[in-house]
Amino acid sequence: MNLRVIGAALVSVGLFDAQSQISTQKMEFDVASVKQNKSDGDSVSNFPLGPGAVYVPNGGLFSATGFPLITYISFAYKLMANDVQSLASQLPSWTTIDRFDIQARAAGNPSKDQMRLMMKSLLADRFKLATHTETREVPALALVLSRPSKTGPRLQPHSDDAPCPTEGAPPSASTSGQTPTMLNQALANGLPALCGGIFGMRPSAPGLQRAAARNVTMGVIANFLPGPGNLGRPVVDQTGLNGTFDFSLEWTPEILSGDGAKLNGPEPPSADLHSDQPGPTFVEALKEQLGLKLESTKGRVEVFVVDHVERPSEN
Repeated sequence: MNLRVIGAALVSVGLFDAQSQISTQKMEFDVASVKQNKSDGDSVSNFPLGPGAVYVPNGGLFSATGFPLITYISFAYKLMANDVQSLASQLPSWTTIDRFDIQARAAGNPSKDQMRLMMKSLLADRFKLATHTETREVPALALVLSRPSKTGPRLQPHSDDAPCPTEGAPPSASTSGQTPTMLNQALANGLPALCGGIFGMRPSAPGLQRAAARNVTMGVIANFLPGPGNLGRPVVDQTGLNGTFDFSLEWTPEILSGDGAKLNGPEPPSADLHSDQPGPTFVEALKEQLGLKLESTKGRVEVFVVDHVERPSEN
């Protein structure tokens, strides 16, 4: 699985949720089953395997079918796009190719972060996963405003007068605490019904991709960008913008040359590469729609490091 596939998969399952702090307390599932999946079926789970708040309370059941190990690691350690790209380069190929079904249950009604802690224990037990983090200075991209003190038309501060939930499936107006007007306005603007996560949305035309969120910080947006943008470097928020924001971003996916080389990159490509495409490149969309741009820099980032991993023994 390459980074382009990983980035698309993360968006499709709403993996880029806003981050929250978790406890370091050791927790374990009461019972768990791990089996390799050799079918051609879709990957599904009973709640989004994302790094933050969006969750479906489920009475202690964890049920996921057809995901590669890299997805379970990303879920357990709350990894964002910057970390997932680094993680993919460290792991053996089977961890991104082979698919696994994990069914597990815990007592009570644990939160999503408690599920993460239990998944860490399961990965250590069944996959012998050992990890650590370290701080490194690496080539990075700085996310800055294109024009001082001004954002683009599709990046706006989140209004406290427009409440929206983080739990449950995309809610109806009768269950979400939102009035029909609030919900309809959000959907009409290409925004998701749920807050706290970055979701893949229906694009305005074939051939485009759209991602959107409500009530997320600029740090979360910066961490999201390397995946769908295939940027190859971590992105550091240097916009100076505080608070939380709503945004919607629509772009043309990158074009690959015949030998697999990427034609798009952190710098805007020449127009003739995309003359037959229906919309802007990822970098162009950042500037036109969000009022943001990327500049080369170096930054100190916390790097997630895998020390050891093994194929599991089933059950």
